[in-house]
Amino acid sequence: MDWKTSGGTQGSQNMNNRDNDAVTTVNMFKPSTVATLKVARKNEMGAFLDAQTGNTSNDILLHKTQQTAPVEIGDMVKVFLYKDPKGRLTASMRVPRMKEGQIARLKVINLSEDGAFLDAGAERGIFLPFAGTRGALKLGDYVWAKLYTDKSGRLAVTMKVEDEIRRASKSAIGAAHVGDKIDGSVYNLTDKGAFVFTTERYIAFIPEKEMAEHPHVGAEVTARVTYIREDGRLNASLRPIKEKAIDIDAAMLLKAIAAHDGKIPYDDKTPPEIIKNRFHISKAAFKRAVGHLLKNGIVMEKDGWLILVDDKKD
Repeated sequence: MDWKTSGGTQGSQNMNNRDNDAVTTVNMFKPSTVATLKVARKNEMGAFLDAQTGNTSNDILLHKTQQTAPVEIGDMVKVFLYKDPKGRLTASMRVPRMKEGQIARLKVINLSEDGAFLDAGAERGIFLPFAGTRGALKLGDYVWAKLYTDKSGRLAVTMKVEDEIRRASKSAIGAAHVGDKIDGSVYNLTDKGAFVFTTERYIAFIPEKEMAEHPHVGAEVTARVTYIREDGRLNASLRPIKEKAIDIDAAMLLKAIAAHDGKIPYDDKTPPEIIKNRFHISKAAFKRAVGHLLKNGIVMEKDGWLILVDDKKD
């Protein structure tokens, strides 16, 4: 009895161990990962890839529509794994176009409460956790992102790419000049300004005061170089040169005055922060625009107000 009981217990333990091994093997492959698997068999639906469990019912379907080239039994195929609408692990030969650690501008194809999904060329979007986002994202945006493997072993992306962009950038010294126009995209936005990676691979900083309107992260911008720094980076502006800016700012103020019954409670003594919050221009730019309107007799100042001059009055 003791021997049978002992043997039965041992046999039961062995079965449990085999079951645990099988479970472990089944869970070896996860969605949002890339794997190289062997084609075990084929049928009219497509190919079945060996999931390495010893149980053909666990094999992973590589549907005909998910094949970018014909496959044969015995082939080793690199695939992207994801879950189909029924929750089954499925394979596609459309793998991410980028490698782990690389950065690229990727399209936002879906948004959720937990983050977003970006198109990296795989069969399904790659998850961008909320903690890895920069700014408010919109569908269709293109943003700089890096591919990495998260703690669970799945592929993910992050918009925290400052170090990677710094390593990929080049110096603008001797190549760019003050007044040059530069094209690029915003990869980070702070309360001090916007950081842009240009098509020439320069890093440009646009101070907050040099932005009439704040671009969103991912926005493509054309800026004007205002300063070349010793470290090879650029300072730039989204505002036109001063002469043109006066006309633009004056027109903006005139529109605001006309929209408020011909007068607004602002003048030379209004604090700079109020001017900035209301009109999104500096106090100096405000004074230049007001001076332009005063000089041309379009407005007048009275008791802390800017008042539109009525030409019909004598």
